[in-house]
Amino acid sequence: MKHHLQEISFDTKGAVEFIDLTERVRNIFAESGVRDGQVSVFTRHTTTAIKVNERCERLQHDMTSFLERVVPRAPYRHDEATVDGRANARGHIISLLLGASETVPAAEGRLLLGDWQSIFFVELDGPRRRRSVFVTVTGE
Repeated sequence: MKHHLQEISFDTKGAVEFIDLTERVRNIFAESGVRDGQVSVFTRHTTTAIKVNERCERLQHDMTSFLERVVPRAPYRHDEATVDGRANARGHIISLLLGASETVPAAEGRLLLGDWQSIFFVELDGPRRRRSVFVTVTGE
């Protein structure tokens, strides 16, 4: 069984932003030497998420609008006492709904994503510097 771990770091530009990591994850998978197994993508930030969905600018706008309706901007107790002064309770709450990781199966040297699927890092408290995710590849 092979195991490969790699970190991807980047800056974000928007308050809410969908960053497509698919090609970076494919490259890490190819470098790992694994042909059959799985790839896990994990964010270590509590105001971000990892999601598999369709890459479409209009859809990303729709998803952002949906999140704003589901978790509206409001006075949250957390925002009154943050260490760094960021009013980011909303980002924490949205991340509860989205999740911190995704796992994608792989076979015969390729990720088994659907035709329209991409792997996204979702920023919920940006812009931020030095966001990072860990990509773990396991298999044969």
